[in-house]
Amino acid sequence: MIALFQKKWPATTEALVDGRAIAVTVRVSARARSYRLSIPHSGGPVLTVPSHGRWAEAEAFLHRHAGWLAARLKRAAMPVAFVEGASVPLRGVGHVIIATGKIRGRVEISERDGAPALLVPGEPQHQGRRLIDWLKGEAQVDLERQVAIHAETLGVTAKSIRLRSQSSRWGSCASSGRLNFNWRLILAPEYVLDYVAAHEVAHLVEMNHSKAFWNKVAETLPDMARGRAWLKAHGRQLMVYGLDS
Repeated sequence: MIALFQKKWPATTEALVDGRAIAVTVRVSARARSYRLSIPHSGGPVLTVPSHGRWAEAEAFLHRHAGWLAARLKRAAMPVAFVEGASVPLRGVGHVIIATGKIRGRVEISERDGAPALLVPGEPQHQGRRLIDWLKGEAQVDLERQVAIHAETLGVTAKSIRLRSQSSRWGSCASSGRLNFNWRLILAPEYVLDYVAAHEVAHLVEMNHSKAFWNKVAETLPDMARGRAWLKAHGRQLMVYGLDS
């Protein structure tokens, strides 16, 4: 047992899942009020423990939730590398990746055997990065357009729009007026990207999640529930794309 007064916690521990040991990252949080087990969009299981807790209690909590962890690990989406033959959604529509065999050129949207396709140039070891860069460019264009629409409706101005590759967030708004978005939004249906754009623009008016904030989101995007529901149901699946590229 680790004594509380030592203020020391292990960086990792193990959970026995279906007869095999699974590494679990231990994360100490001063804000946490209870023990929590989660599986982030990328990486392995995380055991969050309150800084005032006890290690014996944390171990017991992890042991009690071994069954839950086993079930969630079986359902967890596996990383999808951007390699030839893989299928990647673009604005919600699946596209198969096809290597052009050319060293130079840009990614192009096309068709192969009647199905949507993305033609990707470059050497095999660089094709994943080439595709990610192209997807980021597409996301930037779409987000700038939708942010401008919602900013005009709400009478605010976004200072800048930047793309990030967060493992658990779709967007954020800084008090300076800078908006950050996850580039993987370009993989989702267009109304999903539109919802996240409206959500972050509304934060330029209300830097919280109060009723007043949600009223602002609804003001600029009356159908906000559609995109919000889609993200809740399918967002986790998008986070695995490009992780091994």
